Amino acid sequence: MSAQELSSGQVAVAAGVNPQTLRYYERRGLLPEPHRSNGGHRMYPPDAVTTLRVIKAAQRLGFTLDEVADLLEAGAHRHGRSEAGLQQRARRKIDEIDAKIADLNVIRASLTEAVAAGCDDLTVCATSPSCPLPFAELAAGERHGGSCC
Repeated sequence: MSAQELSSGQVAVAAGVNPQTLRYYERRGLLPEPHRSNGGHRMYPPDAVTTLRVIKAAQRLGFTLDEVADLLEAGAHRHGRSEAGLQQRARRKIDEIDAKIADLNVIRASLTEAVAAGCDDLTVCATSPSCPLPFAELAAGERHGGSCC
């Protein structure tokens, strides 16, 4: 064992994850499989902590684990390219977030109208011509392959 290598417990504590997360990320290919000590314990290089912190930060920014894997892979295999694709992927993620915000604003406005109108029962409200909730539009969207959420 090298003096710099860390046990799975040490890596987990340093990165703020649990040891099962390490094994899961190994199975997903986000972390390379560590070598084993003579006693069979997983031993990680110090940069595993950085990789785990990057993974968790990217998840908090809205990236899926598949997207994180792509970013890590691109960063590891740049082969002379000046970037690892973060700029393009971040712009796409911003567009996704903007679309979600727009959808949430529509939902919020509809719910605000329902509260202002005094709607208290969805079934009664759905049959009322004065109900502000878009029941007919939602049902039509579902029939035509759309979705509300």
